[in-house]
Amino acid sequence: MVEWITSDGLIDYDEAISFMETRAAAIAAGESEECIWLLEHPPLYTAGTSAKIEDLTDPDRFPVYPSKRGGQYTYHGPGQRVVYVMLDVGKRGHDVRRFVQQLETWVIKALAEFNLTGHIREGRVGVWIERPDKARRADGGLREDKVAAIGIRLRKWVSFHGISINVEPDLEHFGGIVPCGIQEHGVTSLVDLGLPVTLTDVDVALQRSFLTVFDATPERAPSADLTR
Repeated sequence: MVEWITSDGLIDYDEAISFMETRAAAIAAGESEECIWLLEHPPLYTAGTSAKIEDLTDPDRFPVYPSKRGGQYTYHGPGQRVVYVMLDVGKRGHDVRRFVQQLETWVIKALAEFNLTGHIREGRVGVWIERPDKARRADGGLREDKVAAIGIRLRKWVSFHGISINVEPDLEHFGGIVPCGIQEHGVTSLVDLGLPVTLTDVDVALQRSFLTVFDATPERAPSADLTR
């Protein structure tokens, strides 16, 4: 079974990392259940393993934390639902690409409960929203804004880090970085898109759509499987 934890208040980033690493190790050892942790952080930036220093445009604005997750710079803060995903990817097929696609599909299905269509774009991890209400790009294409970021790390085939969904964060706070290294597209939130949605509403949608994407009790993988 998967344990769901929802934390009130703002959770310190280092505290969250410590919890995830401990829980992931316990899951890998067969000593603990898989876990989904829903929380908020105080305003901060994180630098993934592919982060470029030039994309940190305002380094003194908020604390900056090096992160071992994949990806580049991202922002976390109040009004953003952070979803830390501690799942046994070994049990779920040893397919990292498929796992990331499942995370994207999970977000898209949750957004669909609010009649919002999320999109996946080749070369751009995360979930994107088309903006026909904005002026088109120079090449005539639709503008697109990112509504959810995804970045994970695996240790012994157990994932940690995960997803952040912009519900009602201060979008100006993204101005201190080039989010995920992408300059030609923007960032949005559910409230920015005109949806009167709360963190609790998003939590309910995530829990309801989880089992349509992930098995609740995947089979145990053989003990000889590789680790990552």
